[in-house]
Amino acid sequence: MPVLKREAMYYQKLGSKTLRCELCPHFCEILDSEKGLCNSRQNESGLLYATNYGQTVTLALDPIEKKPLYHYRPGSKILSLGPNSCNLSCKFCQNYQISQYESSTVALSLKALQECVEKYSPDLKQVAFTYTEPITWYEYIMDFAEAYPDHSIIMISNGFINPAPLAQLLPHISAMNIDLKGMQDSFYRDYCGGRLQPVINSIEACYQANVHLEITFLVIPGLNDKEADIQAMASFIAGIDPEIPLHVSAYHPSFKMTNTASGIEDIHRAVSIAREKLVYVYGGNILGDDLQQTVCKNCGATVISRTYAGIKSRVSANGLCPQCQNRVFGVYGA
Repeated sequence: MPVLKREAMYYQKLGSKTLRCELCPHFCEILDSEKGLCNSRQNESGLLYATNYGQTVTLALDPIEKKPLYHYRPGSKILSLGPNSCNLSCKFCQNYQISQYESSTVALSLKALQECVEKYSPDLKQVAFTYTEPITWYEYIMDFAEAYPDHSIIMISNGFINPAPLAQLLPHISAMNIDLKGMQDSFYRDYCGGRLQPVINSIEACYQANVHLEITFLVIPGLNDKEADIQAMASFIAGIDPEIPLHVSAYHPSFKMTNTASGIEDIHRAVSIAREKLVYVYGGNILGDDLQQTVCKNCGATVISRTYAGIKSRVSANGLCPQCQNRVFGVYGA
């Protein structure tokens, strides 16, 4: 199997044997032959290499709602892939087998990825970098975006990235879902191995760059779901734009966490609190529930229905409610 390798972007030499990676807020100082915390960037004789370049854990055609993105080309399909790495170490990681541990991968060159997108998404040409943390695939995504600028690139990310590399990346991104894990910095430090403020900064930068933005919040009962914290999250998002969709997702015990799973009542409670400030709040990862419908904020008509039978959007290609012609937040049509 071919090994794809590329010199990393955003790093500095600190001495003859030490490099400092400047892609994310960890600022890992990496000795010769060692890797950073994300396990994807290695010091090789004074040069930093992206050792996971083009190595994907899977390749799949998904409904775009699975990302989750509910207001970006609803009902469409998207080719999805992701690296075997992450720059956070969440104790509750729902995909820990491929994000926290070494797993098998397949090499996929830029041209091979482009051919897959053309085959499986020929009309929209959209691809999602997802499943683990695409920030650790920074060079691969940048190179693909520059080689194939007519493709729509979507990222599902934790948002833990430094401002300069994010600013260089955002002009190439069509849509992003950022995982906002809580509103307490102590929660990020104790349970995620990260910090809150860089994620806040990324969310604001994404919106300011006119990238379609949606946010996911994983509800962990007793840890990040205090009423005041959910209110603070909703207020923060509303301060940017109250129409940014928020996906409230249910937690299931995984990796290092054995806390009780989120129940339907936990999701309903969080959704109810968030809807006091936000227009579009959805509940997810709960079987048999009905918090996935999109309703026009003006007339109350259901404009996008999501059921087991499929997705049906009544929003016009230019984003208008068919009943009252009010603007519905999002991207619709080709």
